[in-house]
Amino acid sequence: MAAPLSVKLGQPSWRLKNGAVETFVTRSAGMLGPATFALGKGLKVQPFAVAPWRDEKLPAGSPPLLRALRGDFFCAPFGGNGTKWRGEQHPPHGESANGNWEFIDATQTREATALHVQLKTKVRRGVIDKRVSLRAGHNAIYIEHTLSGFTGPLTLGTHPCLQMPGVEGDARISAGGWEWGQVTPVPFEDPALGGYSALKTGARFKNLTAVPLANGGTTDLTRYPARAGFEDLVMLMGAPGRTLGWSAVTFPQEGWVFLQLKNPAILRHTILWHSNGGRHYAPWNGRHRHVLGLEETTSYFHFGQAESAQPNALSRAGYPTTVKLSPKKPLRVPHVFAVAAIPRGFDLVADVSAKSDGSGVVITAANGRKISLALDLEFLRGDG
Repeated sequence: MAAPLSVKLGQPSWRLKNGAVETFVTRSAGMLGPATFALGKGLKVQPFAVAPWRDEKLPAGSPPLLRALRGDFFCAPFGGNGTKWRGEQHPPHGESANGNWEFIDATQTREATALHVQLKTKVRRGVIDKRVSLRAGHNAIYIEHTLSGFTGPLTLGTHPCLQMPGVEGDARISAGGWEWGQVTPVPFEDPALGGYSALKTGARFKNLTAVPLANGGTTDLTRYPARAGFEDLVMLMGAPGRTLGWSAVTFPQEGWVFLQLKNPAILRHTILWHSNGGRHYAPWNGRHRHVLGLEETTSYFHFGQAESAQPNALSRAGYPTTVKLSPKKPLRVPHVFAVAAIPRGFDLVADVSAKSDGSGVVITAANGRKISLALDLEFLRGDG
């Protein structure tokens, strides 16, 4: 029997709840969100953004991606996909972020709650199985996508959109295991079309606290919200040899931290999309503000399949921008979202490491303060 669908913020969605965590998955585009984490002592947080046009009628031809936009969604292939690749014309961020997902199974026990939905793709034929699970005692959402039957290179990515608090610079942003970063190498927005960016196109940097601005000087990307009225995107190139990949946003004034964990052998890089009212064309209309895309990818920036699969500046430098798929071996792509309360004085996340007993992670702030978080790190290992 199929799990019942309910309309959540304008979209028919499946609901999952276990203990302190509740979340939803939309049927259209398979988007995860909203999600509520109860952290004790009256602290309850919902980290994901939901597009302000969720109850509006969008122009004909608007992709389901825009209609449902919220939370996190799986991108296969990741990016705008405006250019055909070997006859394949994928929608923005792929059919995985636009198609109607089919219910397969749902389970509910005291230990875990799980949802299994599936998408059969047509542009490049294959099957994607999405499994979302919540576990008792874990303030986390476990997500995995298994790609079966596909052939050839494909660019992949997660796409969590986080809603930042209203205070300028309150949230602290960090990511582990990257070697250098770059602002998108072509203009991210076009003023002639009503889009505006603040960062210097193509600028390279080694430190998130000093990223070049288009009008001179630098800005600190570890702090957000910032640069009101602009849209920007930077990519952090992943260092090889890591066993645990992470990105994080700390909310010191509110007392909690958001953590995304990945297998860096599958999702190599991190993209930061700062969406703060810089798009004045429909349906954005300057309304999409204080949103951070904290995206884990194997891609060539945000361009899409063609640009990532053909030789590019990153792949030539030894940084993979696609994964290689074979119908003989399914590819499992796991990632985890976790939320934890933090003590007063805990600021920017400087390191995330596995606990020696295998029971979770230790999160260390730049000032040396530490917290522990129960997680199943085995979930992230292996590619199926």
